Amino acid sequence: MSHMKNTSTPPQTDNVIPLPVGKKERRRAEDKWTGPVIKLGYTQLPSLLLKGQAKLKLTSAQLNVLLHIIEPWWDADRLPWIAKDTIAQRMRKQPRHIQRIITKLEKGGFINRVSRYYGKKQQTANGYLLDGLVKKLIDLEPAFRKEKEQNKLRRKKVEAA
Repeated sequence: MSHMKNTSTPPQTDNVIPLPVGKKERRRAEDKWTGPVIKLGYTQLPSLLLKGQAKLKLTSAQLNVLLHIIEPWWDADRLPWIAKDTIAQRMRKQPRHIQRIITKLEKGGFINRVSRYYGKKQQTANGYLLDGLVKKLIDLEPAFRKEKEQNKLRRKKVEAA
């Protein structure tokens, strides 16, 4: 009887993806999406917005419009702004449909529209205050943090067993 360790690699199957071993993590956006794609822009987005969609009672269309509103928000002290016609074109919807969704987001306390003007009377795309959305995410955070901590404890128990 041999006491040698089996050093051969396990056979691969079509439904198994081998995990990299010892490779330094590559977390830069360019490492994941490629440089040319990222050069066209990317969006900072808290994962809690996606994970909390159901608890926030956001429909897929509302979330999609909200993501388009968030996309140009780079500076905390400057309002993001985007024309509803632009959102409509990107989503292949009518501007009136987008306007109705924006109204629901506003009534739901997620956003506040801020009219913007060139000069005295020439209105341009609305700006959006996202304070309501930020507050809603802050309110959700403790429940999600608690769930994450409980899952971590469960994993430790499973690993210890």
